[in-house]
Amino acid sequence: MQFHNTCHIIRANALFRRIARSVHSIAQKVKIRRISFPPGEGVFMSIRSNYNHTLYACYIGYITQAIVNNFVPLLFLTFQNTYGIPLSQITLLITVNFVVQLLTDIAATKFVDRIGYRASALTAHVFAAVGLIGIGVLPELLPSPFAGLLISVAFYAVGGGLIEVIVSPIVEACPTSRKAAAMSLLHSFYCWGSVFVVLLSTVFFAAAGIQYWKIMAFLWAIVPIANTFYFSQVPIAALVEEGEGMRIRQLLGMKLFWIFGLLMLCSGASELAMSQWASAFAESGLKVSKTVGDLAGPCLFAVLMGSSRVFYAKFSEKIRLSKFMATSGILCVCSYLLAVFAPVPVLGLLGCALCGLSVGIMWPGTFSLAAAACPKGGTAMFALFALAGDLGCTTGPSLVGFVSGKFNGALQTGLAAAIVFPFLFLLGLALLKRNKDHTAEL
Repeated sequence: MQFHNTCHIIRANALFRRIARSVHSIAQKVKIRRISFPPGEGVFMSIRSNYNHTLYACYIGYITQAIVNNFVPLLFLTFQNTYGIPLSQITLLITVNFVVQLLTDIAATKFVDRIGYRASALTAHVFAAVGLIGIGVLPELLPSPFAGLLISVAFYAVGGGLIEVIVSPIVEACPTSRKAAAMSLLHSFYCWGSVFVVLLSTVFFAAAGIQYWKIMAFLWAIVPIANTFYFSQVPIAALVEEGEGMRIRQLLGMKLFWIFGLLMLCSGASELAMSQWASAFAESGLKVSKTVGDLAGPCLFAVLMGSSRVFYAKFSEKIRLSKFMATSGILCVCSYLLAVFAPVPVLGLLGCALCGLSVGIMWPGTFSLAAAACPKGGTAMFALFALAGDLGCTTGPSLVGFVSGKFNGALQTGLAAAIVFPFLFLLGLALLKRNKDHTAEL
């Protein structure tokens, strides 16, 4: 039995190595920018002078965020059965995760510029690793298993929230010629990370047994641990010179800031309103099995969302970003309508999947437009936009659940209400285009 389990661990480690290789492979295919190594440089000197490695570290950072957001939800029923934790308390784990990430977004506006991007990146990954390890250790050590889970979730939520704040400005500051493409590719790795977490964890549980979930938690912790060392070596450029970044009060006084904030909120809400309810909608509304619902719902949603971001990264020089975002907003409205009013389940599932394709560019595209329109926005701007996006991630699913509850659990009605978010997104783009001072960026 011990040999059997060791084989499963070896196979899992092999899968992690494949993930690392895939990060490099995808980035090379998109060809954001190639930088040759000077002759005679050693490995570490190459890493310290080559901004491609900075991009790779940021990509793995978003995979880390995908791990902390998607791994533990796979274990909710296991926690309930193993520790006797009621579903009401398990729901609190989701709330704590998002609330702590929101608070981290706010706090980051005060301390990231003071301690620097590198120290922030190292801190974020350490917190994420400690949280993932704590999931497998603290419930056994503390008198209350739920307290152990709650502490662990709080730790990795700080890491996930901080990663979200810092990786976008780090990539924006890299000396790449196609910044919008780099930003879009960066955000695609959250999608690929989400898919990898669900699929690899499911394969591990099926092969080794769900009782070995702690081993999987420790294996996933290898990703942020390794990236901590990686981030300690890569070059990191300043987004703006010290003292030149805009203050929060200055940002809040700009009309453009509020328009971009609306776009971020609607981006998060349009994405999460569908993705968080896709599986349940497929099962209850479209009457398909849970397996089909999970694969054709959240998984296909994430794959198409990532594909949309990679597509823009590949062809960004030939596509105007604002037009691509407007087209995506229209497609998002159509996908919601198709999911809600489809006469047959297959078309309903197609609507869920197309929603993933449509929302892919919204979040990274808004970041890119904002960085171009407000070049001195600095870390505070990215942190506040991350906060607006996270508020949307909370508002969208909550609206669907609230409206559905008012109509006897009819998820179609809740999703129909969520169409307001892509409509508001299109309104925000129209307001942005009317700003004559920045039409060149659009």
